[in-house]
Amino acid sequence: MNRIDRLFEEKKDGILSVYFTAGYPQLDDTVPVIKALERKGVSLIEIGVPFSDPMADGPVIQASGTRALHNGMSVKHLFGQLAGIREEVSIPLVLMGYLNPIIQFGFENYCAEAAKCGVDGMIIPDLPFTEYMESYKPIAEKYGIHIIMLITPETSEERIRLIDAHTLGFIYMVSTASVTGARNSFGEESLAYFRRVNAMQLKNPRLIGFGISNKETFDAACREASGAIIGSKFISLLGSEETIDKAVEKLVETVR
Repeated sequence: MNRIDRLFEEKKDGILSVYFTAGYPQLDDTVPVIKALERKGVSLIEIGVPFSDPMADGPVIQASGTRALHNGMSVKHLFGQLAGIREEVSIPLVLMGYLNPIIQFGFENYCAEAAKCGVDGMIIPDLPFTEYMESYKPIAEKYGIHIIMLITPETSEERIRLIDAHTLGFIYMVSTASVTGARNSFGEESLAYFRRVNAMQLKNPRLIGFGISNKETFDAACREASGAIIGSKFISLLGSEETIDKAVEKLVETVR
């Protein structure tokens, strides 16, 4: 069974998923960050593949990607870092990256290398759903990798149900129409969107991301979904705390 499926089968709510940028703050920090997050009880990890033009990312994640690229991070280097990761880490791992570097690497090669490293899923924010269905889904399925699709407050019910019917793992609910970034609370519009999607009784579990930065936003997301994804807040902590362990400890304290 795919580790993502096993996670949602065993844990129905309160799931904490954390995003970080591979190769940030230092090139060789990728695996230490993953191991530290698992030690502190994080349920799922999204490993950001840095790209020079990350259109959905806010300034914090953009800056971390720029730093990682300057450090020498690349798709090939990342797979080298992840080789053997399953000897030490058991929680689900998801790669999150944009289409351009993946196409340059070759999507089937990307899936093959990811599967070899024990990656369970991929999030490709700029992958059109029609292209996913026609070209990407069969290859990903061949390697046992779930492609996670995003929905936003503007996504129609018809499209949400289509995504739900043709994907596995979970649905990534983007909390607002803006880019990533920490927020102190969710407005009524976001909360109404969470409730609307929850009422659709989709087959796939959902995680809410963009704007999760404290206990209030984490709890609000968990009331209407299986859990929440934190990115910008953790990237900021990685950049400001003395050690990776301290950044992870402060993150967990912030939401719990």
